[in-house]
Amino acid sequence: DKSLSTTNRLGHTVGVRVVLKFAGNVTGLAWHRKGDYMGTLCPAADSAAVAIHQLSKCTTTTPFKKSMKMVQAISFHPTKPFFFVATQQHVRIYHLVQQKMVKKLMSGCKWISSLDVHPTGDHVIIGSYDRRLVWFDLDLGSAPYKTLKYHTKALRQVQYHKQHPLMATASDDGTVHVFHSTVYSDLLRDPLIVPVKVLRGHKVQGGLGVMSLAFHPKQPWLFSAGADHNIILYQDL
Repeated sequence: DKSLSTTNRLGHTVGVRVVLKFAGNVTGLAWHRKGDYMGTLCPAADSAAVAIHQLSKCTTTTPFKKSMKMVQAISFHPTKPFFFVATQQHVRIYHLVQQKMVKKLMSGCKWISSLDVHPTGDHVIIGSYDRRLVWFDLDLGSAPYKTLKYHTKALRQVQYHKQHPLMATASDDGTVHVFHSTVYSDLLRDPLIVPVKVLRGHKVQGGLGVMSLAFHPKQPWLFSAGADHNIILYQDL
């Protein structure tokens, strides 16, 4: 009923735009920086476990012909046609146009849980269930630039802020760690990583702590979601 529809301040209709149906549970989702592409991860879909959807054309493509086992997380490069796929112990970088793998990152972790790509596209962080935060400088090769262990239990999610020099990690120990993470335009200078705050707003429930986190796209704010059924907003980090 069009009489019941509403519009937002940009004149767009408010409501459901697209409904996607999958063969099983969706365990991962990644947006491209420009907003028209979305990647999804559905392990039960076998060879179509990783899919890329273009919203403006309502099309879906499956970039990998063979089934990829143990895919844990996915992400887009912010400016290049690269797609990051984290399996249990490695991160593979694929060129979507040339349809080939261009690099394989060796994490040294037992089991990767999450990954994120820096807004410059030159750095990648991954979290693992064996408590590691691993930073890669893609210009330095396939080995980690730095491995950090600040949490006492598994890392559930890691993320860079898109505009501010901030990075955060969420863990089953019930805490969120916030880091100052500066990447310099001078390639001879190493990234600066400094622990800033430990946020303790969640309670551990059944061995699970902070399950997810997300930075505000512009403000130095951080949202966290815990197994205690709470979503917390931290401001002015």
